[in-house]
Amino acid sequence: MRSKPELLAPAGDLERLKIALLYGADAVYFGGPAFGLRANAINFTIEEMKEAADFAHHLQKKVYVTVNIVLHNKEAKELVSYLKEIEKTGIDAIIVSDPYVIKMAKENTNLEIHLSTQQSTLNYEAASYFYQEGVSRIVLGRECTKEEVKEIIEKVPVEIETFIHGAMCAGYSGRCVLSNFLTDRDANRGGCSQICRWDFKLLDENKKKLEGEKDFTLCSKDLSLLKYLPEMIDMGITSFKIEGRMRSIYYIATVVSVYRKVIDRYLKDKENYHYEEEEENILRNCANRDSVPQFFDDSYGEECSYYNGREEISNQDFLGIIKEYDSEKKEAVVEQRNYFKKGDRVEIFGPNHETIFYTISDILDSDGNLIDIVRHPRQIVRISIDSLLEPYDMIRIQK
Repeated sequence: MRSKPELLAPAGDLERLKIALLYGADAVYFGGPAFGLRANAINFTIEEMKEAADFAHHLQKKVYVTVNIVLHNKEAKELVSYLKEIEKTGIDAIIVSDPYVIKMAKENTNLEIHLSTQQSTLNYEAASYFYQEGVSRIVLGRECTKEEVKEIIEKVPVEIETFIHGAMCAGYSGRCVLSNFLTDRDANRGGCSQICRWDFKLLDENKKKLEGEKDFTLCSKDLSLLKYLPEMIDMGITSFKIEGRMRSIYYIATVVSVYRKVIDRYLKDKENYHYEEEEENILRNCANRDSVPQFFDDSYGEECSYYNGREEISNQDFLGIIKEYDSEKKEAVVEQRNYFKKGDRVEIFGPNHETIFYTISDILDSDGNLIDIVRHPRQIVRISIDSLLEPYDMIRIQK
């Protein structure tokens, strides 16, 4: 087992992969052109997998590829050639759920095999079985309590990966078929239409509508285990996983950087570690749903879901990303992501420096004209700032 846990982040494309790794992730996971569970993500071509592996390995970091759909007969025939093809790209492991994939990967490749959360592994007997089948790591079901995680770690000599942040399923993850029945989109083959987030009308036994404050939903709140990281580190968990291959670069950068800081701060000085409430606020501000510890602390009652409706407000905190910095002119080139203007109080954060607090002063458009407002999507502007900035640094509203 690792003395220092791995921080594992999602990557929906190459840009998000680079952001995740630069902002502190030790490894990333993504889907390939087939056999993955995110049909609506861009996913990676074989050539992009090679580029991703090269980029990560240059930083002494790792990449994992999802091969975790529920296989039908037609895919089973194509599996071996696909596994051999992605192995050539230099990826570090595959994440699987179907036992047949384990068998074929062992017989035809040297790929390291991680068991997906789609298998809903929640007990040590199941963990032991898959370990004996050749799985080197098990991504436990999100429904595990900390007592169950501890017992699995104590009884099975396999690497354990747990989710620490992101969306939750209203049922056992990977077991829902509501999407199949209501929209003919297979949730367990990458097409989930998230029926649990729909609004429903509640009817009594006479099919009369029950009036409530809002329509009924099955929607779960998000997961966040930031407060529990010290305890989880001491439990011996190998890898901490962040959910969100469909999330924005701002979300990934923010979540990865916060968890990176907390992990490192605790490991550096356990005796004097203290929890920073402000870091929790940063996480809350970059998302559009509330987050709770969910099953980990044995809480899975009504406080974990939005039964009576909820509002998911689009995040407007992310203002722009730094493309380059001119140290002679003391100007930063910014690609706009949300409306901002002269006089706004902002924070500039990045992987290699502390957060900078700044009031936006002079703004120049691409023609060198002074402007007061940046309102066009992905508009390229220059802002005057003395602080040395770097590509991939990000600007957000100061709270």
